Amino acid sequence: MKHSRLVWRVRWVGVLLRAGCLLLLAGCQVAAPAMQLTFMAGYKPQANLPFVGVYVAQERGLFQKEGLTVDIQHSAGGSDNLQLLVAGKVQVTTVDAAVLLQRRADPGLPLVSIALVGQTGQQAYVALQAADLRSPSDWVGRKVGYKGAPPPDLFAILDAAGVDPAQLELVNVGFDPHVLTEGLVDVYPVFKSNEPDILAREGHALTVWQAADFGVPSLGLTYASTAEQLASKPEELAAFTRAALAGMAYAAAHVDEAVAIVMKYAPEADAAHMRYMLETELVAAKPAGGAGFGAQNAAQWDALHAMLLKYKALAKPVDIQAVFTNRFLEND
Repeated sequence: MKHSRLVWRVRWVGVLLRAGCLLLLAGCQVAAPAMQLTFMAGYKPQANLPFVGVYVAQERGLFQKEGLTVDIQHSAGGSDNLQLLVAGKVQVTTVDAAVLLQRRADPGLPLVSIALVGQTGQQAYVALQAADLRSPSDWVGRKVGYKGAPPPDLFAILDAAGVDPAQLELVNVGFDPHVLTEGLVDVYPVFKSNEPDILAREGHALTVWQAADFGVPSLGLTYASTAEQLASKPEELAAFTRAALAGMAYAAAHVDEAVAIVMKYAPEADAAHMRYMLETELVAAKPAGGAGFGAQNAAQWDALHAMLLKYKALAKPVDIQAVFTNRFLEND
């Protein structure tokens, strides 16, 4: 009897020891890492809507809910964001739709838009209302500014208005809008969500022209990745897109909170100007037909592609079906 009890006790001790070892091993196992992704904004911290979508998603825990860890970085300029994207050091960046097409054509970067944030172009042209320039036909004989190189949308606007570019003086200007108020040019190129607010807050009333007003195709900022990363990181890109677009929707419904979040990333920025930037870009981000943020289609890209080719702003045609994907858009 004593022998059987001893055997029974030994067996139970063995069971308990094995169970304890299993528990210890389970406790020592490292949890599977969450998905990780690096996002690089194409400019300094500010209230550009695609930046805001990411900031809000980070601060509201939307990426975390997707099981995604996002490292937010900002470009130092010089298209380093595109270089790092193609090198695989960055998984998502922001890039203007026209620039995306141009870089696909030359030097052949495999850029792909995974969401189109700006449904219309970022740029416009302004004049002081006191100059009494009511339409582009009034630009004849005037000094019209451009930044870097005359953009195709400028020629498209002139074409739509029946104006020969040779009838005006094109002037290469910098990024200081005061060349307009100082009379160095009569028409100045602006980013719609930036310089108009700066000038208006100084008391200058403006006349504004933008490509869309003349039926000229234009698109704004995209979230972009590469064909290689679409193949290698589809789950990460899907999670990022869902969370970032949800961040935009939240920002649209909670502008004050969104601006406060922006100020965490851009503490030296002017909050009122950040609000203007955000509200302006929210208007430009609304797709036609009630679709959600980020919607894009072949017709939009085809129209922009044709315009760029017409005005010799594209080195060669590109395959439109390769430049964008809707696989990560829930509203598609």
